[in-house]
Amino acid sequence: MKRNWSAMVYTGLAACAIAAFSFVTVSAPAQAADVDYTAAKELRDGDMRKLIFHPAAKQISESPFIKGDGGEATLQDYKGKVVLLNFWATWCAPCRHEMPMLSELQTQLSGDDFEVVTLATGRNMVPAMEKFFEEINVSNLPLHRDPKSTVAREMSVLGLPATVLLDREGREIARLHGDADWSSETARAVLSSVIEITQ
Repeated sequence: MKRNWSAMVYTGLAACAIAAFSFVTVSAPAQAADVDYTAAKELRDGDMRKLIFHPAAKQISESPFIKGDGGEATLQDYKGKVVLLNFWATWCAPCRHEMPMLSELQTQLSGDDFEVVTLATGRNMVPAMEKFFEEINVSNLPLHRDPKSTVAREMSVLGLPATVLLDREGREIARLHGDADWSSETARAVLSSVIEITQ
């Protein structure tokens, strides 16, 4: 009788475990990788052809960076918005060419659903960053810094500029290497489509 009772308990526990596993597997929330970005991809033209969407969303760095006001933040602070994250540096000539277009995009699309976030990676002194923005007449983008390139390294940024598109869950869904015309109608159309798809 003892043996039968033990067997029954074991069988019951095993059944519960299988049921629980099945429940978790079936009921797990859809991941960002399940989102279909086909509509946004089809809008790419010109420079936006360089914006490559990943087959599956990627986790991003959780390391802190230094904000323009000297405090700390992480990319997770932007969850809830689609974010265009641009890695740049004061010595980067293509960055100087691209930054005003990112500034214009920020003016056109920023709000509750979207934001351009600029992150100077490596040794970029604050006065040099301020001068850089002043010379190109940019005042609406953040002077965030990643002085030890920790965030850039953890996100496999190998050259500058590099621009990463994050979904509302704070995951990387696409990336563009080099500079691009982010103020173009095509760029706005692609990003507006992503914003709509992720709502």
